[in-house]
Amino acid sequence: MRFWRSFEWITAVRFLVQGKMQTAFILGGCALGVGVIVFMSAMLAGLQANFIRRVLTSQAHIQIVRPDAVARPLRAAPGLVEAAIVQQPTQRTLSLDQWQSTLAALEARDDIVTASPTVTGSALGSRGAVTKSLSVTGVDPAVHFRIVRIPDYLVRGEARLGSDDILIGTDLARDLGIDVGDKLTVTVSGGRARVQTITGLFDLGNRGANQRTVFVALRTAQSLFGMLGGASTIDLAVRDIYAAETIARDIEATLPVEADSWIRTNAQFFTAVRAQRNSNTVIRVFVGLSVAFGIAAVLIVSVIQRAKDIGILRAMGTRRGQVMRIFLIQGALLGLGGSLAGSALGGFGLILWHDLARQVDGSELFPLILEPSLFAAAAGLATLTGLAAAVAPALRAAGMDPVEAIRG
Repeated sequence: MRFWRSFEWITAVRFLVQGKMQTAFILGGCALGVGVIVFMSAMLAGLQANFIRRVLTSQAHIQIVRPDAVARPLRAAPGLVEAAIVQQPTQRTLSLDQWQSTLAALEARDDIVTASPTVTGSALGSRGAVTKSLSVTGVDPAVHFRIVRIPDYLVRGEARLGSDDILIGTDLARDLGIDVGDKLTVTVSGGRARVQTITGLFDLGNRGANQRTVFVALRTAQSLFGMLGGASTIDLAVRDIYAAETIARDIEATLPVEADSWIRTNAQFFTAVRAQRNSNTVIRVFVGLSVAFGIAAVLIVSVIQRAKDIGILRAMGTRRGQVMRIFLIQGALLGLGGSLAGSALGGFGLILWHDLARQVDGSELFPLILEPSLFAAAAGLATLTGLAAAVAPALRAAGMDPVEAIRG
């Protein structure tokens, strides 16, 4: 015998159909609640994914740098200090000590996906009479572009880095009046200079970065900054981006280097992401509570209105457990029906909002993420909520005395 042909199921469905106005109102309220949960969850997930993608594809998850030089007082004899005032020394661009062994140790870790040695430093870029300050990064494109995805941000040209090639930002190109194929003279302190050919223009979505950041080949940067065979930093991509700070602290504890994670360098952004996730959870909880109280209120009213029907059922031999299951089934059906309608409503609203809400340049405000697991979780949660909300009315109905219920 199929379960939906049982006495409890038939009676529960009949009660819901006979009180169609109450059923319609609670289904509508439940659908709105689930729709809000689905819409907010998917939209915030899309916004968060967009923020994370923009931040973590334009910078390393963790950057390994050389520890800062520390000045120590000069002592002529034990207990005697020659210089009473100790000034912080100038931090020069130096290579990491034994960076090859450090790189090998980092690549051997299971929590690190990619490790790329780089050479970074400041320079001047000149075109004719115009000069701009640059932040030069020398990379091996085959490895480094798996961490900082410059090809994804390319506007014109190609992400090619030969010994005489350079990639620059769109704002720098506009300031200097240059484009792909033009020449740019890069000069560093000490007078060393190289003429590079622009092979591509990128847009990182940040005007400051687009005005200063340029990429050259690793060997070119080593030659420019007098660091032949050296590396000033090692950029890392990790498997779990939210564990980057923990991994960075572990690296510092095991290797003689400093490690800066994206969480530390983007503290305000990470705080905003965490606050966004917390607010999403709070919204879900309160919407779920409102749905639960609505279902419970309707079922309690139904118990009061159907007191005589319940008394007759009990007088005819219906067990307390059967009466209780009737109202539990009603709660589950209300939750499930509302969740299905709400999931469809939330999905439609999300698609509509995604099409209407656009950034200034016309691109999408957030990626559209419609995960089946979200709808399944919403349906399961709403059904359980309806079931839990029906417990109190079910206990009340099961505890009625048949004679008193019939007398009314």
